Amino acid sequence: MNGIPPRVRALLQCPICQQPLTDDPDGLYCPQDKRLYPVVAGVPHLVLERSKKVSRKE
Repeated sequence: MNGIPPRVRALLQCPICQQPLTDDPDGLYCPQDKRLYPVVAGVPHLVLERSKKVSRKE
């Protein structure tokens, strides 16, 4: 778990495509855009500059 309260987690979406994000050991992942957004001390950093492009098989 990434430390984000469930009520807050349910509201989060990708800032690019507005699709739901999936939980990932390294943060929050957008399968559509293949971007990983970091979560630092329970705070999601949903800005493009902090994200990184990752390649994963879905």
